[in-house]
Amino acid sequence: FSRLEVILVVCLVLMIALTVALLVLHFLTKNANGKWSHPSPSKPSAPGRAQGGFQVKEDGALSHSSLASFVPDSAHSRATDLPFVALTDSKDDMAEEAKYLVGVGRADCTGPVAQVPLMGYANPEQVGGGLLSRLYSRAFIVADLEDSRRVVFVSADIGMVSQRVRLEVLKKLRSKYGELYRQDNVILSGTHTHSGPGGYFQYTLFWITSKGLVRPALSSIVNGIVKSIDIAHESMKRGRLFINRGTVENSQINRSPFSYLKNPESERNRYSSNTDKEMVVLKMIDEDGHELGLISWFAVHPVSMNNSNHLVNSDNVGYASYLFEQEKNKGMLPGEGSFVAAFASSNLGDVSPNTRGPFCANTGESCDNPQSTCPVGGAAMCMAKGPGKDMFESTRIIGQNIYLKAKELYEKASQEVTGALSSAHQWVNMSDVSVELNATHTVKTCKPALGHSFAAGTIDGVGAFNFSQGTVEGDPFWDQIRDQLLGEPSNETKACHKPKPILFSTGEMTWPHPWHPDIVDVQIAAIGSLAILAVPGEFTTMSGRRLREAVQSEFDSHGTPGMNVVIAGLCNVYTHYITTYEEYQVQRYEAASTIYGPHTLSAYIQLYKGLAKAIALNATQGLPRGPEPPLFNVTTVTLLPSLSAESAPAGKTFGDVLEGVRQEYRETEVAEVTFVGANPRNSAENVTEHNFLTVERYSNISSSWRVVLNDASWDTRFYWSKGSRGQSNVRVEWHIPAGTEPGVYRLRYFGHYKKRVSLLHTITVPFEGSSAAFRI
Repeated sequence: FSRLEVILVVCLVLMIALTVALLVLHFLTKNANGKWSHPSPSKPSAPGRAQGGFQVKEDGALSHSSLASFVPDSAHSRATDLPFVALTDSKDDMAEEAKYLVGVGRADCTGPVAQVPLMGYANPEQVGGGLLSRLYSRAFIVADLEDSRRVVFVSADIGMVSQRVRLEVLKKLRSKYGELYRQDNVILSGTHTHSGPGGYFQYTLFWITSKGLVRPALSSIVNGIVKSIDIAHESMKRGRLFINRGTVENSQINRSPFSYLKNPESERNRYSSNTDKEMVVLKMIDEDGHELGLISWFAVHPVSMNNSNHLVNSDNVGYASYLFEQEKNKGMLPGEGSFVAAFASSNLGDVSPNTRGPFCANTGESCDNPQSTCPVGGAAMCMAKGPGKDMFESTRIIGQNIYLKAKELYEKASQEVTGALSSAHQWVNMSDVSVELNATHTVKTCKPALGHSFAAGTIDGVGAFNFSQGTVEGDPFWDQIRDQLLGEPSNETKACHKPKPILFSTGEMTWPHPWHPDIVDVQIAAIGSLAILAVPGEFTTMSGRRLREAVQSEFDSHGTPGMNVVIAGLCNVYTHYITTYEEYQVQRYEAASTIYGPHTLSAYIQLYKGLAKAIALNATQGLPRGPEPPLFNVTTVTLLPSLSAESAPAGKTFGDVLEGVRQEYRETEVAEVTFVGANPRNSAENVTEHNFLTVERYSNISSSWRVVLNDASWDTRFYWSKGSRGQSNVRVEWHIPAGTEPGVYRLRYFGHYKKRVSLLHTITVPFEGSSAAFRI
């Protein structure tokens, strides 16, 4: 050792000795004889609950509360051997107060960004043609400190969770973790972005606009969700949860106000708005006070990006996640860093972010009428406008509003979530549920069916042909075509769905597979005083209010008052919309898409009350499991064009620049470059995670290029356009934000192309390209 090393070692030993001596003196107390003794730990006042602070013993001495309640059962015998830690008012005392084990994780689930139809607007012409932002699965695990009870909540940047996705995820989790993660304690929720790849459903209806079952899209989602849970599982640590709620303004309107007005006036008078403006935020920190993540639940459709968009992205709620994670993961690239922020869906069924309301695209006049039609062009011309000058700006405005409110609630969150973990789940045949409306009236749900107004779309994304919202009578022309091609609905189904005129009787259509699910998940997960209702579709504003109120009342009446009840939308299986009985009578889009008939909401309320009662009475083990949903034996059924050999223009190779950048740009300008490109599906189908682009800045200090942005950034855009003879181009854009550090930059592109090596065999070859350097 050198002299300096010896001195440092000696200093370290002395410091350790001094620290130990001080700690021993600090925790010794004088007894009546004037001798020093170690205080005995007192019993916790409640099993499994840590009681912070000091207690007065009978002899007047002070003793610290027991640490045993923090230790798993297997370690209880050694609890009294643990050193005591002094209580303070700072973050240092949070180890004493940890209530749960908490883990968070985030993983990419983007999938193919080209040629696959986007899921949400049901527009077969809205096909992916590039990338605006990556899609992520965000997982949160909360576990009991003393046993194996735990709850998993996943919010994924996808249109909705399909039954196929859920079943495959559960299968993978079972193979990895046994019975630790199951159908009852794992909630999978979709954010409901309408700009993610489709093709991950097993029911036939969804194949029509998604060009079948697209295995690369399905696998990307399933693998991304499982990976995010793996990361959360591996990162679990002792922590605490806090809940807060507040009002979000200027971010939503009710897109079916004429339906909402059909609800009883006395009920409507209890609320100040025809949308739910309340946001609920769950804050997560570890035992040392370090921030782990948050979940926000807020009701708004992620449709700021309209159905003319072809870039894969996570829309307004995804932008809110991006802003929050970038703030907390300082110095990290988008999509990286340990802090995870999920902005999950809720009862968003009739809630639009397009706050300027509906206008006729051809005349500019308002079309806010019961049928959402225009004098010229009909319903196809009636479209809602967001607050920005275009859909990109509207996305940022709404996303920033949501982010700012979540940030405020997160910082002020002080109500701690404590208590036991529990979860309740059932599979239910929703096409045959008997509902007791009162002591004398019993009704039933129906086989799935969609009404004529389903084809009309909404003011956020109009439909086709001459369909309009609010249709309570069929159209002979379309009915005859339906009867010839798909068969006429049975009289029983027609009567059950009245006043809905049935366009597609999907519950009676079974080729090549059933068109809609019959078996549906209903699920509640309770984390102490927080109850998460995992609902399998899109509840309207008033439907969600009725469900929450009914579940809250059920908890109250069975000895569990004060529960914070939140709705997590688009969970586990997709069953379209759920309106109130009164809204159903109007038959706008949401009602026409309430597939199990007019009493769907009443059935769900009855079912979720049963789950809440089981949780309150600690009787979840006695719940009937219900009929298990099918997993159809289909791997890939797709109309997507096959991936074939590609070529570059004469004298060029893949990654060469076709149109270069300028030498200099200023803030708010757009730097762009066009490359000889290849089909992005090659990358998605051969690489688990892949960046299509980077923005790099030259460092004079290290004389090297440093990546400052990737394709998960909302300031970059990646466009792919297919040409002829196996050729295609890629355009990379960087929308330079205000505040960008001056310097020398370049744009890079990474891709894969198909190369033919024999008559029947091709291989995938990686390549890259770079723009010339330019100055900001």
